[in-house]
Amino acid sequence: ILTILGNSAVLATAVRRSSLLKPPELLTVNLAVADIGMALSMYPLAIASAWNHAWLGGDTSCVYYALMGFLFGVCSMMTLCAMAVIRFLVTNSSKSNSNKITKSTVCILIAFIWLYSLLWAILPLVGWGYYGPEPFGISCTIAWSKFHNSSNGFSFILSMFLLCTVLPALTIVACYLGIAWKVHKAYQEIQNIDRIPNAAKLEKKLTLMAVLISVGFLSSWTPYAATSFWSIFNSSDSLQPVVTLLPCLFAKSSTAYNPFIYYVFSKTFRCEVRKLQCCCAWRVPYFSSDNSMENPVSTMWSG
Repeated sequence: ILTILGNSAVLATAVRRSSLLKPPELLTVNLAVADIGMALSMYPLAIASAWNHAWLGGDTSCVYYALMGFLFGVCSMMTLCAMAVIRFLVTNSSKSNSNKITKSTVCILIAFIWLYSLLWAILPLVGWGYYGPEPFGISCTIAWSKFHNSSNGFSFILSMFLLCTVLPALTIVACYLGIAWKVHKAYQEIQNIDRIPNAAKLEKKLTLMAVLISVGFLSSWTPYAATSFWSIFNSSDSLQPVVTLLPCLFAKSSTAYNPFIYYVFSKTFRCEVRKLQCCCAWRVPYFSSDNSMENPVSTMWSG
């Protein structure tokens, strides 16, 4: 519920401000699309399976669930990586060079991110890697436990780990360390904090917001990655079901964090959310039964 409501607010704000969106903000929209896509395509089936105490459906629904999780997970990771690179380029470039990052450039980058994610998601379907149920039995993912006896599976895991996890994570860390060093040097040159231009303060706030989004995502998925790699080299039976369940739930909760970070750090987003709340509050009376006899329009809508 938090994921759908929060990211829907992000998308609604983007639609209302579509003509004012800056190119890097399109990546934020893409991240919201990936988060809400994961919530809509996966969570209802996982929740129903949890209430059922067993996976609903057979192998087909299991492959579908794992495919969606892998697709949206890689898309989110690569989007965060692209956000870090663009923030690094904007921070370390002159104003004329930073203006070269246009909306068309970012749209091409987003298209590449989705194609890259889709490629990795369909590879297990064509024979490189496997999809299967989680050890606790109420969701599906890459079948980690099958890989310690399979060179095919192990090569897939190793390649995926390097190209979809390690390299993007190292790129994110390197970019934000570079930005932090650049900002530190710039602030050292300005002795009086009152003389720091508003543009620099805004840049620092945007960078901090991007760092928190990346930290939230990486920290959410780290316990899941640790338990998954334990399953590669050891039997899944050596872990209690709750030990494998909690990291999985914690990882999926990453889709709900970002709107709250935007709300704290973005004044524009706060204003747009309040406008949306006002619009909803204005429409509520039209659905109220107390006014139905006085307002024929409300009677029609209630019917």
